[in-house]
Amino acid sequence: MTRGPWTDSHCHLQDLDDPPEALRRAVESGVGRIVCVGTGVDSSRRARAVARELGVASSVGSDWALGPELYATVGLHPHDASSGVEGVARLLEETMPGPGAERGLPGSTVGIGECGLDYHYDYSPRDVQREAFAAQVALAHQFELALVVHTRDAWHDTFAVLDAEGIPDRTIIHCFTGGPDEARRCLDAGAYLSFSGIATFKGAPEVREAVTLCPLDKMLVETDAPYLAPVPHRGRPNEPAYVPLVGALVAELKGVPVEEVAEATSAATATVFALRAPGHG
Repeated sequence: MTRGPWTDSHCHLQDLDDPPEALRRAVESGVGRIVCVGTGVDSSRRARAVARELGVASSVGSDWALGPELYATVGLHPHDASSGVEGVARLLEETMPGPGAERGLPGSTVGIGECGLDYHYDYSPRDVQREAFAAQVALAHQFELALVVHTRDAWHDTFAVLDAEGIPDRTIIHCFTGGPDEARRCLDAGAYLSFSGIATFKGAPEVREAVTLCPLDKMLVETDAPYLAPVPHRGRPNEPAYVPLVGALVAELKGVPVEEVAEATSAATATVFALRAPGHG
């Protein structure tokens, strides 16, 4: 038995009702890797705990012994920018390995985020969002970690912050919702694009255009579970088992075998997060 070929590059596994059962279903769907994403100090602590505890549990002595490899990120969502980045910075200082230690192993912290700007809801003031985003870009540089970016109705200022702070070499635009113009600008800056179940929605033709133009070696697929379940599960809680549905749409749009999409997007995820362990095999 080998691990499944798919990678869910962005999932809030710690927020699912029953993470172990979700992982069992993920195994059945061919998911071999999951990145558990934090959105605040508590969320990030729980993401790390899930990645360590269930990642270890899934690798030994059970009927799902080759469960997904789990990794974590630490970050502050723009909705909660008003709470300040200090707690996230302290968590990183507490948990990152020292110089010379191995990084990118299952159970470890592999990214900063999700962070960014959300001008759709404006739950935190926009100037505060920009300050928190800039601070987390700086943390990505400081700790040499991937940057996971959330941007909604804020493309201009997102690019402005990244330009001012210097976009990290390993940057992911998570749950990409722009069109071809935004996709080209992100790609020109060296960023990776991560596509979610939104690409399967009838009302998102511009996202599908972005899928078509994005090279497979710069593309990730994600669930953003428990949010944004893809068709035909739209309106229900999302979970990692559904990420192959996003990949199947990518394969259809790009006219390539679905196996090629699984391999390419998993390889891109490993590259951008600097994951060391093999995803399957």
